[in-house]
Amino acid sequence: MGDYRSIADRIAADISEGRLKPGQRLPPQRQFARRRGIAASTAGRVYGELVRRGLVVGEVGRGTFVRASPASPGRAPAGAAPRASVDLELDHPAVPGQSELLAAGIAPLLRPDILAEATRTAAPAGTPAAREAAAGLLATADWQPAPDRVLFAGSARQALAGTLAALVRPGGRIGVEWLTYPLVKEVAARLGIVLVPLATDEQGLRPDALAAAHRATPLSALYVQPTLHHPTSVTTGQERRRQLAVAARALRLPVVEDRVWSFLCGPEGGAPLAAYAPERTYVVDGLSLRVAPGLTVGFLVVPEGRGERAAGALRSGGWTAGRFALEASVRWIEDGVVARLVAAKRADAAARQRLVAEHLDGFAVRADPRAYFVWWRLPRPWRAEAFTAAAAERGIAVTPGPAFAAAGRGAQDAAADCVRLSLASAPPPELARALRTLADVARTGP
Repeated sequence: MGDYRSIADRIAADISEGRLKPGQRLPPQRQFARRRGIAASTAGRVYGELVRRGLVVGEVGRGTFVRASPASPGRAPAGAAPRASVDLELDHPAVPGQSELLAAGIAPLLRPDILAEATRTAAPAGTPAAREAAAGLLATADWQPAPDRVLFAGSARQALAGTLAALVRPGGRIGVEWLTYPLVKEVAARLGIVLVPLATDEQGLRPDALAAAHRATPLSALYVQPTLHHPTSVTTGQERRRQLAVAARALRLPVVEDRVWSFLCGPEGGAPLAAYAPERTYVVDGLSLRVAPGLTVGFLVVPEGRGERAAGALRSGGWTAGRFALEASVRWIEDGVVARLVAAKRADAAARQRLVAEHLDGFAVRADPRAYFVWWRLPRPWRAEAFTAAAAERGIAVTPGPAFAAAGRGAQDAAADCVRLSLASAPPPELARALRTLADVARTGP
């Protein structure tokens, strides 16, 4: 078993030392096996190990390619080269004056008498003030969560991990859109959960695809992003949401609804699935994108009677919120800081989308004018990994589409010639220059 790892080590060295270039295709596994004088099964293990290390990516029907960067999106391994100078991978929106607003909000917490209380541990249920503040923040025109159904995690990501741990046993199956949030793939792998890709259309997840997958082999739950789906930015209409709620109820499936980007839509975002199926919908949200990623809180709204199991999963995973962050969040919400930041970020996202419309005009870009990201189907003959490598050579980091693909040929095919551009991190002048450069690369061809 160790032999295949030593072969993988040699291939990894070829990649790190530049003998194998980003976007370069590796030989088919049988051909690789013949050249190396090894069994085909050993070659398969070598390629699997390279995929596990994040050094290569497989495209169904096309082969295995050297990745543009040897890491999952947004992460660099120890000793890796510096990140590209223009980062269109990370989603960390910030607006002018943000730090000053946040500092003013937490200043009262630094008084010794208040700080002593704010640095105590916090239970998943938080405090009465935190539950009231969170319920008000998450409410829409058609949905008002009860404060006693709100739980708190260290972040929305931890709220998601705790929810999946509470709902799905190891080996269980959870349905996801066939393009989905990469973190869900990571969490599922760590929890031993199998992701089942479900077909989507222009309205989002198809109820018939959900029903068909459940009939084939029963699912344990459904994870869905109906508002500003990441990465495509599709927002599911209200009628489709009703249909999904009916389907989930008929199949008796719990639903995990991810609403972390919904704050950008305001009232136009519509009612969440929780408004149509409150007895089975777990709503995940947080302050990271609204406020800042470094000091944040995740929210989990649970159906009636399901709080203790979810709270137990948050406690056992070490995913509960810090008391200081919880107290700061309450102040930011009650003082109107969060509302001001949300308004500023909505305007900022719209301005950045106008840059996309200007500089990527004529390309097949799927975008929502309210979103901080776009999904770009590249012109032929570009493929995602090759384009990502070409962008990196010009100092621009983008995310290849396959990073968002759940397992399965349909998902891989849907992403093989796409990239996701995050608009949040680069200053607008840098973003405009990067978009112009990427447009030139796309027109030039590989």
